[in-house]
Amino acid sequence: MEWLTENKIPIGRWAKNVVDWLTENAAWFFDGLSVALEAMIDAILWVLQTPHPLVLIAAVTALAWYLRRSIGFTVFVAAGLLLIVNQGYWEETTETLALVLASAVVCMGLGVPLGIAAARRPWLYALMRPVLDLMQTIPTFVYLIPALILFGLGMVPGLIATVIFAIPAPIRLTHLGISSTPKPLLEAGEAFGATKRQLLWKVELPYAMPQIRAGLTQTIMLSLSMVVIAALVGADGLGVPTLRALNQVNIARGFEVGLAIVLVAIILDRLMKREDVR
Repeated sequence: MEWLTENKIPIGRWAKNVVDWLTENAAWFFDGLSVALEAMIDAILWVLQTPHPLVLIAAVTALAWYLRRSIGFTVFVAAGLLLIVNQGYWEETTETLALVLASAVVCMGLGVPLGIAAARRPWLYALMRPVLDLMQTIPTFVYLIPALILFGLGMVPGLIATVIFAIPAPIRLTHLGISSTPKPLLEAGEAFGATKRQLLWKVELPYAMPQIRAGLTQTIMLSLSMVVIAALVGADGLGVPTLRALNQVNIARGFEVGLAIVLVAIILDRLMKREDVR
């Protein structure tokens, strides 16, 4: 076995060379991408933090009633958000929401078109599938290192790590929804003279909408699960007090932050489930 370990394939060195090459030759691209992503996060933060917390809570409560028409859920949303304010984690919650919403925008903006393209081209999905598997199974800390080198500390590397982890969900579910469209529906559309673009917009996307919506829900939940990981690279939000509670073995603070994260997760999950509306 010694001969096998002595002739080690330099995978790590190859990866380092790639990152070094990107740092030297594509710094302008990553700098521009960082500025754009940071501007999007700042815009979302401005929307969430400029109004008084009670105004934003009232708006979210009204949205909950409009989407669900459920008195119980509406009361839960108002009580949950007021409890977060009471515990003193409102600012951190809005920062986490900004990261989650930015991640959802990026993931759906890239994932849905990629899922459609993969559904139309089976060979493309065959190439994408191992990459998607790798993105969801490789330890997050592995690609945090190049993200730090390319984007520095802050919200942007946390967003990049979150997108890498969450984007396979909308790609897979969009591909599933489009590729499972019944052939009789497609044949009926073709019989009426529909073009491929019209079939996509009038037949395939409406049929795949439940799966696409499920992809959005999964993206939000996966993004929310990354708040602690994002805090390790300097991203603000609920992950910061979580790490402090862990470092200090502070059970009280850990329970408070954990409860805030759970409340946000439940509220976002129920708000996205429009199919449950009666």
